[in-house]
Parts: sequence; structure tokens; C-alpha cells
Amino acid sequence: MVDNRYATALVIACVLSILATVYLSVAIGTQHWYQYSSPTVRGEANVSELRSLYEEFMDGEFDEKTYSDTLFRLNGTVGLWWRCVLVPTNGHWYKEPDAKMVLECRSFTLPQQFTPKYKEPGNHNSGEDMLRTYLWRCQFLLPLVSLGLVVLAGLTGFCACLCRSLTPTLGIGVLHLLAGLCTLATVCCYLAGMDLLHRVSMLPDKVDGSLGWSLYLALISSPLHMMAAALLVWAARSHSQNYYRMTAYRVA
Repeated sequence: MVDNRYATALVIACVLSILATVYLSVAIGTQHWYQYSSPTVRGEANVSELRSLYEEFMDGEFDEKTYSDTLFRLNGTVGLWWRCVLVPTNGHWYKEPDAKMVLECRSFTLPQQFTPKYKEPGNHNSGEDMLRTYLWRCQFLLPLVSLGLVVLAGLTGFCACLCRSLTPTLGIGVLHLLAGLCTLATVCCYLAGMDLLHRVSMLPDKVDGSLGWSLYLALISSPLHMMAAALLVWAARSHSQNYYRMTAYRVA
């Protein structure tokens, strides 16, 4: 028989875990981790340059400097798996004063995620930047590890419900704690990687960068997983202590 306090803690922990997993999943699948605000385009020369950057961004070979410059100049957004730019819907490119804009996106393929970063983006002779390379790889691997840990915790919890046992609850709490730490590490790796990128690729004049809502969703999911972990660990420990007291009382 499960005490009402433990049952309440388990229900709240399940709700927190579901919310955290949904937030993290949405964050992984969207591109609004970091966004750039570019000035209005003026002059035919600038229009031609931006058109060339956009075409290279959509159809050219994968190159960090090329897509970074395009993101800087075309109000770009970049996430863990997507990079997008804001461009006019028609082919006249900024010749209309209030042209309708649309977000055009390209995904990072799996081989591109493992592409090394260089000390000078775009210059393969400058040597590999090991720190940026591994920060980039961690930022897309760690959230997948986090989701995997939550799925494993969910399967373990489902089996525990079928067996009507609270014994695995402590292990489930530890899995949630590890998932929260992985998510927090993802955000830290992403922010560190973007900071290092901006040090080697200076932003153009009047271009500002800011954090997007996808990153904040990931940041929120981390403490939610940790709160769920704390409730699960508390329920497991309290139930275990209460069980031993009852057993000792019966023996006595």
C-alpha cells in the first residue's frame, strides 16, 4: 500500500517529467536558439551581395563561414539541427518597401554535425579548433542522451507500475537527475560555442545577436527534470525508511 504523500509526489514528478520532455523535444526540433537582427538593406550592390549569399546558403557546399555570414546579414536563426534566414517571398529582393518576408531553412545533416571547426572559419589550412569542434558535437549529442535517459526512466517506471513496486523509484530519480544535467550541459556548450564563434567571426556593424525562445525552453526543462528527480528520490527514500520501521515493529 502506497502512502498518499508518496503517491502525490510520484504524480507531480510524472507531470514535471512530461513537461520537461516536451519542452526539450520542442527545443531540439526548432531553430530559435540564437537569432540575429540585421539592418535594412540599402543599395543595389548590397542586394546583389545578399542574393549571392542566400543562393550559396541554400544550394552551395556546407561551409561554416558561408552560412555564418549569411545568418549575420539576413536576420538568421540557428538551432541544434536547423539554420534559417529571413528573405523576401518574391524574386525582387528588397525592392519593395514592405516586402513580405519568409523564413527559409536548411538542416544540419549528421555528417555536417561531425564536421570539424577551424580556427579561422572557412580556412581549412588554419588548423582544427578542437574546443569548438567538441562543444558543437556535445551540444547535439547531449540532448539526445537526455531524451534517451528519460525514455529509459519511463520504461522502468511502467514496469514498476505493472509489478506494483516502488523499488526502482530511486533509480528512476537518478536517471532524471542525469537527464537534467545533460540538458544543462547542452545549453552551456551551445552558449560557449556561440561565444567562441563570435570571437573568430566578428559580427558586422549594426548586427545584433540574442538568445531565442528554443534555448529558454531547453533551459527550463533542466530544472524540471531535477525537480522530478528530487521528488522521486524523496519518495523512494521515505518509503524505504517507513517500510523498514514497519518491519522492525512487526518483528518486535
